[in-house]
Amino acid sequence: MNYYNEIKNELINNEVTKKVKDYSKNKSDLDTYYNVGKLLIEAQGGEERAKYGDSLIKEYSKRLTKELGKGYSIRSLKYMRKFYLFQKGQAMIAQLTWTHYIQLLPLKDDYEIEYYINLCLNQKLSYRELSDRIKNKEYERLPEKTKHKLITKEEIKVQDIIKNPIIIHNPDDIEVVTEKTLHKLILEDMPSFLKELGSGFAFIDSEYKIKIGSDYHYIDFLLFNLEYNCYIVIELKVTKLKKEHIGQIGVYMNYIDSTIRKPTQDKTIGIIISSKNNKFIMEYCSDSRILSKEYELV
Repeated sequence: MNYYNEIKNELINNEVTKKVKDYSKNKSDLDTYYNVGKLLIEAQGGEERAKYGDSLIKEYSKRLTKELGKGYSIRSLKYMRKFYLFQKGQAMIAQLTWTHYIQLLPLKDDYEIEYYINLCLNQKLSYRELSDRIKNKEYERLPEKTKHKLITKEEIKVQDIIKNPIIIHNPDDIEVVTEKTLHKLILEDMPSFLKELGSGFAFIDSEYKIKIGSDYHYIDFLLFNLEYNCYIVIELKVTKLKKEHIGQIGVYMNYIDSTIRKPTQDKTIGIIISSKNNKFIMEYCSDSRILSKEYELV
């Protein structure tokens, strides 16, 4: 078989399809690049041999660029090869475009790629939004326990989707020395903060006022998660996590559970966002609903 001519014909047919049948452009792209990736591996003598040496891809890239024009660089052909290896044996995901895959294929971990694919499907991310999520290292900031659950297909709870550290936007490089300043930064870009936490989060109130006994207290942020059907209490600390912080948020969570939570809703989750975690204190925290996360200003 003349593998070069087969690859060239696949790419030419795809270019024709894209010009004539606009509705099928994306499917044609994905089918073509899958087939090209398969042919490249066969031309290199199989998957094992394809891992070593790219002289054939360099040769094909040079010839294709000369005969068909731009768009067939060495990197592009390598992406097609990796696309075939990743997609092999799976149904083609038509909702994703090749530009989505261009963001995904440089990633080395297939489970990470799968995580972002599911994110794209569930949240209908554009390739630019996907690029931002990858640049923010969202998958890397998930707890290791959550990554294991994703691999083993275990049930995911709201506690599992909270990243660490939590990225908070600070476009003007404001010096954050007080909780009030940190609170203001989050409030100014609440949509980004909610997306950073994970999916399904909705904003209820800032400095939510509650009365315990004769005293008034203010919860920094009260949220609700629509997917997991529970309230979220968030407390901000610009210091290292302290044991009294756990006691404070525990009281707030119990208040929400006893006064506004409905019987059909799950128990309230508490998140303490501090400048520095304290794993020793968290080891002795008996309430698994309380989470400690650090913040990072960007």
